[in-house]
Amino acid sequence: MLSRMPADRWDFTTAAHLLNRAGFGGVPMEIGRLAVMSPAQAVSWLVDYERIPDNTTNPAWAQPDPERAERLRAARNASPEERRKLVQEMQKNQREQIVELRAWWLQRMACGPRPLQEKMTLFWHGHFATSAEKVRDAYLMWRQNDLFRRLGTGNWLELLVAVAKDPAMLIWLDQAQSRKEHPNENFAREVMELFTLGEGHYTEKDVTEAARALTGWSYDRLDEDFTERPMWHDRGEKTIFGQTGYFDGQDFLELLVARPQAARFISAKLWNFFAGTPPSPELTDALAATFREAGNQFKTLLRTMFLSQEFYAPSIIRNQVKSPVQWLVGSVRMLERPLPPPLVCTGLTRNLGQDLFAPPNVKGWDGGLSWITTNTLLARYNEAATLLQGDVAPVAGGALANRPNANRQFVRRMAQLRIGAVDAGKLFTEKQRESVDALLPALERRLLQAQFKPEQEKVLRDYLGGQPELTDSAILNAIRLAMSTPEYQLT
Repeated sequence: MLSRMPADRWDFTTAAHLLNRAGFGGVPMEIGRLAVMSPAQAVSWLVDYERIPDNTTNPAWAQPDPERAERLRAARNASPEERRKLVQEMQKNQREQIVELRAWWLQRMACGPRPLQEKMTLFWHGHFATSAEKVRDAYLMWRQNDLFRRLGTGNWLELLVAVAKDPAMLIWLDQAQSRKEHPNENFAREVMELFTLGEGHYTEKDVTEAARALTGWSYDRLDEDFTERPMWHDRGEKTIFGQTGYFDGQDFLELLVARPQAARFISAKLWNFFAGTPPSPELTDALAATFREAGNQFKTLLRTMFLSQEFYAPSIIRNQVKSPVQWLVGSVRMLERPLPPPLVCTGLTRNLGQDLFAPPNVKGWDGGLSWITTNTLLARYNEAATLLQGDVAPVAGGALANRPNANRQFVRRMAQLRIGAVDAGKLFTEKQRESVDALLPALERRLLQAQFKPEQEKVLRDYLGGQPELTDSAILNAIRLAMSTPEYQLT
């Protein structure tokens, strides 16, 4: 298990696989740069991203608001009509900031210098699924996103404690109201079932006792920060996982991470996220052992995964359904085009089934084949035209169809946007555009890093062969045909 990838197997295909999975793909030149490295050098370039400067600026509002307390007091003292107007204005601001936040993060994924850092942030966003629809504070959602970015490849316990004290999570799973008289079990249950152990690895007694241990971990609404309320904490003796003591929240999380199942659970989930298929029991054991031996440090686990022969098995390469975010960001990168405006980005991913900062439930997105339905597959084909030719109509129409109660003003604003077409001249050299025989391999190399199937190649040959010349328009139509194949939906 987890034997090292031999250097003689490292080539353009395996380098593309690494960049697709540990990041969001790239153009042939980027893949080529990884392909001439050794496997260890290529993995280090992605994993040891701290060496690469990141000068991305945060949204202007992504900071504590000194006027927040005054506004809340004003709202409490206002007349019912004034309060209604104030609340409507705050809700409007929050909606706009969430749209901006989605685009800000997508921009980091598409153009940022640290692809694995953003890919791990995406993993944790689905793992610790938290929705702005309940939190209702864009600053808190940004703050949680930044937490994942800062701690996402570090220590498991440190990350888990930070998430447990994160204001968005405290609100999302009702931990902020938990006190000794009425311990709230939501967070205690989910942290075991969804975050660390999985079903069947804890008892109902563990849930109730853990909820008691967590009492007093709360949220200060005015300061928008974690606070510990000693008077709310149950100081009594608790028994968790067969161990008895005067446990608090920190003690409970330490007990969790110390359990062998915690290493197995998170190692298997990470493998499934990056490899696209659940690991075998033997591989899970090997991954968990690596993780434990490294002191529960994620970076060591990731390096081992990305250097293993198992990660490059034929059954793994190009066999993972692209998530909507992967589809959008990867397409933008391959097409070398700017990311569409924030409203369009929101519509694009929402129509495909993934609304960032609004997961469907506490379990996050199911992923895999669940991304592909009749509606979402058709949306992918239509939205390829949006990215290639700048046609926003499919996005606006899909937003209204998928959300009957959608704000029609939002849809009208989206329909009025113009995003421009792809510059085909940037994608292919003059030599690659000389003939169909020269263009098809270039299309394969850029879009799939694999060969078209015979029937797909025939469709493209028939189309391109019927054109008087290989104009930009003809090439963009050929790319759209390629993006509408089943193979393009895989990575």
